[in-house]
Amino acid sequence: MVLFSGTSSDAHSLSYNFTIDPQPRDDQPWCEVQGEVDQKVFLSYDCGTAKIKYMSPLGEEVKSMNAWEAQTVTLRDTGDLLHGKMPDVTPEKHTDKVRSGPLTLQARMTCWREDNGHTSASWEFGFNGQLCLLFDSENGSWTVVHPVGRQMREKWENDRAVTDFFKKVSMGACRAWLQAFLVRWEKMLKTSVPPTTVPTTVQPTAPASNHITKIVLVVLAIFVIISIVAWILYKKRY
Repeated sequence: MVLFSGTSSDAHSLSYNFTIDPQPRDDQPWCEVQGEVDQKVFLSYDCGTAKIKYMSPLGEEVKSMNAWEAQTVTLRDTGDLLHGKMPDVTPEKHTDKVRSGPLTLQARMTCWREDNGHTSASWEFGFNGQLCLLFDSENGSWTVVHPVGRQMREKWENDRAVTDFFKKVSMGACRAWLQAFLVRWEKMLKTSVPPTTVPTTVQPTAPASNHITKIVLVVLAIFVIISIVAWILYKKRY
């Protein structure tokens, strides 16, 4: 599902990818978040240690803004909620990409502004890289895209607190961050389209054999002319 085409300079998207691991290794975080603007990564956040890595100049540009601090708090709260709710939605049977063994929960929150100024948001949920469930933040509808997502929908669709949280964070906080960050990001995100270049047309060259043939013919013509002139002079002499 394409949420943002990026064909207009007025259209922008902001996404946060959550990965929740209930059984992390010693050196791995139980919750990690990757932030993207127009599909360009700008931050990596560890919910457990609250450490942020700025992945590009885009992150460095807005880290001093008030919206940045609010963002990190909300990301931590979202990670806590997903981690706490994971046991309720973990499938008993694993299929396809959702195989036996430890499961990781992935959630992707996206808010975007279209070129006409309209803004919207959505969530995507899955296990071990398999997309299972979609949530439309604007109308509150859930869509199962994989059988494993049915249990998740049944649990969350009837949990008003969870549904309201997803709506509030995506339609409220995410859109507010996008609007605030774009004040400094817009110029950085603009990319100049390189001029269309027309490849130089290479004129075909005559094969080498053609040149040799022409030279031979010219030499023969000169030889014939000289022979005729010499024969005429010889005749006149005798």
